[in-house]
Amino acid sequence: MENKTLLKEFSQYVILNICGMIGLSCYILADTFFVSNGLGANGLTALNLAIPIYSFVHGSGLMFGMGGATKYSIYRGQKAYKNADKSFSNTIYIMSALAVTFMLTGIFFSGQLTRLLGADKNVYHMTKTYIQVILLFAPAFMANDALICFVRNDGNPKLSMLGMLTGSFSNIILDYIFIFPLNMGIFGAVLATESAPVISLMILSKHWLTKQNQFHFVRIKPSFRLIGNIISLGVPSFITEMASGIVMIVFNTIILHLQGNIGVAAYGVVANLSLVVITIYTGIAQGTQPILSKVYGYGEHESQKQILKYALKTMLVISLGIYPFFLLTANPIVSIFNSEQNMQLQEIATEGLKLYFTAIPFVGFNIIISAYFASIEKALPALFHTLHRKAPQCPLCCGWPIVSISPYSFDPKKIFSFPQRLPCRGHSSVHPNRFPSLDIQSPNTVMIPPVSFSASKNACLTSSGACSAMESKTPEASLPFTSLSASVLFSALSITVCAVSAKLMPVCPALVIHASV
Repeated sequence: MENKTLLKEFSQYVILNICGMIGLSCYILADTFFVSNGLGANGLTALNLAIPIYSFVHGSGLMFGMGGATKYSIYRGQKAYKNADKSFSNTIYIMSALAVTFMLTGIFFSGQLTRLLGADKNVYHMTKTYIQVILLFAPAFMANDALICFVRNDGNPKLSMLGMLTGSFSNIILDYIFIFPLNMGIFGAVLATESAPVISLMILSKHWLTKQNQFHFVRIKPSFRLIGNIISLGVPSFITEMASGIVMIVFNTIILHLQGNIGVAAYGVVANLSLVVITIYTGIAQGTQPILSKVYGYGEHESQKQILKYALKTMLVISLGIYPFFLLTANPIVSIFNSEQNMQLQEIATEGLKLYFTAIPFVGFNIIISAYFASIEKALPALFHTLHRKAPQCPLCCGWPIVSISPYSFDPKKIFSFPQRLPCRGHSSVHPNRFPSLDIQSPNTVMIPPVSFSASKNACLTSSGACSAMESKTPEASLPFTSLSASVLFSALSITVCAVSAKLMPVCPALVIHASV
């Protein structure tokens, strides 16, 4: 395929898909805005506690959609049309089974899930309502995610984008109507969110009504081998969504202990905005997938490399614009979601926005590389790369060692801060009422210098048991940002290994070197 034709097709798919994915992310962003204005900080806390469940459902739909559509596009490129239909049919089988599981969970276990996520009596009812309705409408969410991918791979990216945007805009309108004029509270917010995929599916149905579709459901026995292949190709998309949900769950738990519901509400603003940014990179990755899978099926390896170059350059240009935007507009952006003008929420969220987005180029790079390998049936490098991207970001892997000492070393008034010092006898940086089980007066405890030894003037007189702490100029950073250096190192490792395995080093050596620095 000629470069001009390739660039034109790339631009069409990527631009349309970015617009659609930004619209899709408005499901949650619209909820965040209207809930914060209609229900205040407690409503925002309930929403943030429930969002990981949405991430899990959405990730499952993307896993089957991306995996199944990738196999479908490859088979079409190879002119194996019967196998292409089998890919669609097996995707429907496995997706339906998991959707029913989600519905049953919503009916019987929504209360247990709510308590597990840490909701207290002030937000329990709102959190449970949101979780239960999300799980009951899981089939609509998953069907919408999967069919968007198949319609896009079937040569109709415009309809795919139209479905996503129409659903999102209807969600915004219904959010306002249900929360304010009808006064339906959190139930109105989640009902508006659930209406969006239903409306989107109605738009996508045009693909069948006008008989443009080339994929069909055929009655066959499920092929566990094909299902396994579909899942393996879609797992990177699932992990991207699921890991974000896990990170939110763990940080919610940590922040509840540090700052209570206000802290969770502030983190919710940062986390939900980050989901929007990630969808931009996901839009680039998913926009390149149909073209990559098609040229892979044709056996055009040079075209594959050219598409990857286009995707990485697009990602870098967008990244160079995103961070300055949040750096300069953090305060007014947070004010939009802070209807109660809570100064504590404003301060925490503003500081978090400026620091949380420092790693966005690495996020974009990894999402695109993972999608590249999945699009050309290299499931193992894609999975390896995704896991190495998410592992250092997830507190389950490297956050818990930090959290284990956080009651000692973090200022309880700051969610986003580096450790300042550990307590010694007669002095404590721990709020005694927040951590009553800690023996902060132990005579064996000694002062630990701050992170930057040269910048500190702390002194500990262990012989007399007296402790003096003078001014310290240790820099501040966010809790997610604390593990940024680890994220960069893990990202560099996975990028290099995957690049070597796919012989991509000649294609993007500058980017690999840049990510390794």
